[in-house]
Amino acid sequence: MTRINMLLTLILIACALSVVTSQHKARKLFVELEKEQELAEQLAVEWGQLQLEQSTWATHTRVEKIAAGQLRMRVPDASRVRVVPLTISGTAADSAEASKQ
Repeated sequence: MTRINMLLTLILIACALSVVTSQHKARKLFVELEKEQELAEQLAVEWGQLQLEQSTWATHTRVEKIAAGQLRMRVPDASRVRVVPLTISGTAADSAEASKQ
């Protein structure tokens, strides 16, 4: 009877230690998860700021201002502007149709 009690006590202690260990691991993983989620939020905010900055840098008025000021470019006269129509040669048209099918 005492052997069974000792064996059950040892099993109980082992189970209790495994429960404590698994809870500790779970808490550590939860803290790590929260840190990673916070980092993901910071990166999302930074991504939004970078997209806004990119759109600001690429505005037409800014590009035109730099082209006129630094590069001394100007818009040509309307009489010098020519519009070239888009034409597709026979072989290019055939390959374009074949790629669609």
